[in-house]
This record gives sequence, structure tokens and C-alpha cells, in this order.
Amino acid sequence: MSGREWVSRFPGSSSIADLDSSFGAAVASFIAALRTAGARVVVSATYRPSERAYLMHWAWKIKHKKVSPAKVPHRAGVDIEWDHQDDEASIAAASAMVDAYGMSSLKIAPALRSRHTERKAIDMTISWSLKELVIVDAFDAKVKIASLPRTGMNAELHTVGLSYGVIKFLRGAVDKPHWSSDGA
Repeated sequence: MSGREWVSRFPGSSSIADLDSSFGAAVASFIAALRTAGARVVVSATYRPSERAYLMHWAWKIKHKKVSPAKVPHRAGVDIEWDHQDDEASIAAASAMVDAYGMSSLKIAPALRSRHTERKAIDMTISWSLKELVIVDAFDAKVKIASLPRTGMNAELHTVGLSYGVIKFLRGAVDKPHWSSDGA
């Protein structure tokens, strides 16, 4: 049966070393520049096995009543039963999974196939308290960022990330920590 215990199965990674080598090198350089400039960076996810993506996707969809638990397609190698024969119990189990995966504030279902499953994405929370963040971009130019917000949602910071080949999620605030090789 679905529930919180599934979250420990098919573990994902938060290690930059588990990323595609060229994207991982770009991420490491961008994070080094952020930290040198005085920003705080917390990495929460990099590589995500496809089985984990399946569990995350359908748990989110069930919790948000986007699909009936009885209609979730089976996936080979993941012997989970989403339908508890009681809608409230099924939704409660899926909600427990969403909470345990740390997806409570996510406004979109995690993709079944994504840059995370391809080793070309990172979820990271970026913040700084300085009035002006002075960061060096990939072209060795100093960029002064005084605009708000002082987070990974800052448009000027997105341009710096782009210089490294680390692109902020193109669909806005529905997935705030997500950066990838192409913005997807």
C-alpha cells in the first residue's frame, strides 16, 4: 500500500558528483561563485531515479485530486498499491508521501521524466542577506545584484546562472528551487 514508507525506496541524490559530468562541472562553478560572493546555497536534489520520479509524480497528483488512485498506471519494478479502496485513506497516504518527499509547497507535479532523471538538474535554495551581491559570472565579469528578491528567484541571478550553463526553471515560481541544463 502507498504511504510514507515508500519515500526511502529508490533514493535520490543531492550530490553534485551524481550529475552528468559537464553539467556537474557547470553547477560546481556556479555554486562556488555564489558562495564566494556570500550567498547561501542548500542543495536538496540532483539525480532522481525514474522509479522515485514515478512515486513522487503520482503521490502529488493523488494528493491534489488530479487523478483517482484507481487510475494510476502500474510501473514495472514498483509494486505499490495506490488505491486503498477508500478515497480518504488513499489521499492521506499520498499526502504523507508528498510531505515526506518535501514537496508540500510544490505547485506542479514532478515530471515522470525530467532533467533530474537525466542527471541534468539540481534543486537548490539560494539566498543572501547582503544589500548587494557581487558575483563573478562564467566570463569572469563582476555582476552586482542589488535588486530583490535576494533568492534564487532573482532575475539578475538567473542571467549569471545562464553564463555558467545553469538555467533557472523557465516556468516561473511553480518550482522555485529547480535549475537545469536547459531550463526544463
